[in-house]
Amino acid sequence: MASKLTLQLIKAAKPRADRYTLWDSDLKGFGLRVNADGSKSYALKYLFEGRQRWHTIGKHGSPWTPDTARTEALRLLAQARAGIDPEEARREDARADLTVTELCDLYIAAARRGEVLTKFDEPKKASTLATDESRILRHIKPLLGRKRVRAVTADDIERFLHDVAAGKTALDEKTGLRGRAIVEGGRGAATRTVGLLGGIFTFAVRRKLRPDNPVQGVQRFKDKRNERYLSTPEMARFGAVLAASEAAWRAHEEAVVAWTAAGRTGRAPKLQADALNPSATNAVRLLLLTGMRKSEVINLQWHQIDAEHGYLRLPTSKSGAKSVPVGETVIAFLAGLPRLTGNPYVFPGQIAGRPFVNLGKIWERMRERAGLEDVRLHDLRHSFGATSASSGNSLLLLGSILGHRDPKTTQRYAHLARDPVRAAADQVSGLIATALDTTVSETDVLRPVSPLARSSRRSTRSRRPPR
Repeated sequence: MASKLTLQLIKAAKPRADRYTLWDSDLKGFGLRVNADGSKSYALKYLFEGRQRWHTIGKHGSPWTPDTARTEALRLLAQARAGIDPEEARREDARADLTVTELCDLYIAAARRGEVLTKFDEPKKASTLATDESRILRHIKPLLGRKRVRAVTADDIERFLHDVAAGKTALDEKTGLRGRAIVEGGRGAATRTVGLLGGIFTFAVRRKLRPDNPVQGVQRFKDKRNERYLSTPEMARFGAVLAASEAAWRAHEEAVVAWTAAGRTGRAPKLQADALNPSATNAVRLLLLTGMRKSEVINLQWHQIDAEHGYLRLPTSKSGAKSVPVGETVIAFLAGLPRLTGNPYVFPGQIAGRPFVNLGKIWERMRERAGLEDVRLHDLRHSFGATSASSGNSLLLLGSILGHRDPKTTQRYAHLARDPVRAAADQVSGLIATALDTTVSETDVLRPVSPLARSSRRSTRSRRPPR
């Protein structure tokens, strides 16, 4: 039986095994829910568009008393009669109160579930997500994290862009026992992070967390892509480093064999400084020969090599599954590599069944020896592209070899591809120039004469006196 909710009645209400409701006699649908754990909250049961709905007003205690909760219930009922669902309005208010930090957390959680797709309509890869999380942690949350999602404006985004570019989020801190986080900021980081923000706010629009995307229309810095390519002399220097390392490693292996055959007497042969792990040197050589990405080479397995048709069949890459075309040079190179029993990887690591993982550190030693300190490992891919473009291959063909799904990515090599065109034009003009300068005997062929010359001859003939 319903009774008017009072402080005395509420205080006397005891918990039961199951939750129950004390209904107010003065206002239909208004009541107090008593939970099994003893907690109490005011609620309203109402009809909206013919359906029964529940709305929790709040827990008993300041500010909610029987009187204040009853007043709120009256307001909610009036709202429902005006065509506004109180429960949906509450959810809308909760969404409006969402911070950028909370939005970023929702975005990353959705991306991990595969609900955020790339421009190729594929879920983001783990490596991409790691980069996104780093940018969110180091740039977005420190500068925008406390702002309400619905309050963010284009001016806020533009201010964020310039703050990151100016190094406002720069830091150098220790992470873990041996880790270190070094964040420098700069224009490149600012442009890429604002690009990520654009994706995050697109996600917010789809989830109806705000009506528009504040990143749209904000002018970002031009993303200066690295265009460092190895020249022919630089490739020769690098090739010499590879050859020296391979020779030193072979010499060490031969010395170990001789030492073992001699009964392991005396000191064991010491590995020379020039001798680098062959998994590293072979991986770098394949990077140069194919233009593949580091992750693609490191994770290459023997069963993915299609020697018969000349392809490396990769089940996954930055742009999804792909087949990398390779020539006889690469097939012969791979065929000559040793296989480690029980390890499926072409470039095995120290841990059984795992690939080589320290390529970055060894690369630094290799480039230092070659005098190429400004060359990144990824620049070997650019060098392959540059060599292909300058040798006369079309950009369409080059994009297919490198696995570019977006033609714009291949355009970075367009200025190099012009050289073969100029060479072809020079060849044709040279042939014509040679033909023009060739003297032919009058007994063989009459030399062509220009119209002006023919006219001159006719004029000369007309002035001759008659015989």
